[in-house]
Amino acid sequence: MARSKEFEENVVLEKAMKLFWEQGYEKTSMTDLVKQMGIHRRSLYDTFGDKHTLFLKAMDRFRDKVSAELVGEVKRSKTATEALQLIFSFVICGEEDSPSGCLMVNSAVELAMRDAEVDVKTTELFALSEQLFKDIILWGQQDGEFRSDYNADDLAEHLHAVYVGLRVMTRTSIRKEKLHRLANLSIKLLSK
Repeated sequence: MARSKEFEENVVLEKAMKLFWEQGYEKTSMTDLVKQMGIHRRSLYDTFGDKHTLFLKAMDRFRDKVSAELVGEVKRSKTATEALQLIFSFVICGEEDSPSGCLMVNSAVELAMRDAEVDVKTTELFALSEQLFKDIILWGQQDGEFRSDYNADDLAEHLHAVYVGLRVMTRTSIRKEKLHRLANLSIKLLSK
């Protein structure tokens, strides 16, 4: 008779996600994962497959989690400017009990040039992020909050580049005040 799992899959996947996020793919060993996840090596393989498959699942979990949080921030916003401020604040300050930076940006830098599956996942998330920025920019342009002399697609690409840059910079010792200044300037440049 098969044994039942003695762990909640999403809970241990969250632990793996945070470890990959903090250490990166290459630096994280199977021993690290077993210890962090609190499950047996056999259970890890039976449930998630190999390290690479687990990593891809962790990336999916990160994408779903962060996308839901950012969309939630936008929906709670009263103005397009407020939506952008909340997104950039989320990026700069991060979440409590989470590593700094972004698992997807870190993974793009570490692996995308040599791992097609990671490249697909990161570029798909980048496209979703740009679309979110475009929707906010169109909202601001329609409400007369943002300038309309630039195409919303171009502005979204620019904001996304700032967003990714901020994600990288949060992993350094650069002070948060500087990161907030950069984000605020980017938002100010959109204003009429």
